[in-house]
Amino acid sequence: MHRDLVERRKWISEAEYKEGLALAQLMPGPLAAQLAIYLGFVHYRVLGATLVGIAFVLPSFVMVVALGWAYRHFGGLAWMQAVFYGVGAAVIGIIALSAYKLTKKSVGRDWLLWAIYLTTAAITVITESEIVWVFLGAGVLYWIIKTNALGSIARRLGKTAACFAFLPLGEALPAVAMTDFRLLTTILLFFTKAGAFVFGSGLAIVPFLYGGVVKEHHWLTDKQFLDAVAVAMITPGPVVITVGFIGFLIAGFSGAVMAALGTFLPCYFFTIIPAPYFNRFGKLPSVIAFVDGVTAAAVGAITGAVLVLGKRSIYDVTTCVIALAALATLWKFKRVPEPLAILTAAIIGLVVYPFVHH
Repeated sequence: MHRDLVERRKWISEAEYKEGLALAQLMPGPLAAQLAIYLGFVHYRVLGATLVGIAFVLPSFVMVVALGWAYRHFGGLAWMQAVFYGVGAAVIGIIALSAYKLTKKSVGRDWLLWAIYLTTAAITVITESEIVWVFLGAGVLYWIIKTNALGSIARRLGKTAACFAFLPLGEALPAVAMTDFRLLTTILLFFTKAGAFVFGSGLAIVPFLYGGVVKEHHWLTDKQFLDAVAVAMITPGPVVITVGFIGFLIAGFSGAVMAALGTFLPCYFFTIIPAPYFNRFGKLPSVIAFVDGVTAAAVGAITGAVLVLGKRSIYDVTTCVIALAALATLWKFKRVPEPLAILTAAIIGLVVYPFVHH
């Protein structure tokens, strides 16, 4: 976006781009989508933001729905199992490297951010899910300590919020019967929650989705979930578009639409509503401190998810080698695109799988 819109076409100024990036980092939702929507908003307001949002999501959504159809019809075939045998392991290596980069960038040397990061990672590993209130509690805690805005009263409130942060969100939600209409409603509500409470890069949504899709609702198996993440990395577009693939596996095309709407509509509104006021409020120390705390928690959850998902995807010597090779290749050769690493892993899976699962 920076290369094409700022440097090459000069449609967006450097200052406008930086404002969009800052807003995308402050608001919950997939960062890349929010930045794109903001850049559409700059000169053409709501119409521009809407057109950009549709253009950003639609092509990759169509791709993952088509792949979802193929997966449902041919997923039992040996060749597809072989492909995802290699791809699932490579995905773990890719997420592990991303988690390292995000940790280095977001946590730095701040001891409090490290405490939040390690606590959230441990909670993710132990519960095998992502708890929204932990994120919000982390943001409130960091804001209170760093800004000292509310004195002793705020500290007491912070402790109370931190206690509530560890309550599983699922206990606050009513059970929903799985009729067709109610299933679609449940899908919409769950993915809206995902889009409204997850901060940072597209990978930040992975542990949240795993906790709900696999552990809470039991819509997908561990293997199906890893395959969904792999599909999102294979296709162009944002990683978070995996929600379309997941929704399709749960309830067909209607499920894919509900999942995509639930994920992307919150980030759309979280962009266009505060955009006109961002210059006034976005740089307040209290706002920045809250987001720093939430971001550290989100990165901790990604790191924990590497361990949780790795247990399902790396279960023999071959998958371990594939994961380490993907990580080492992307670490050493910065310009190797992730889809190429995944394609290579798919080919290795096709060759090796018949011998290890004879």
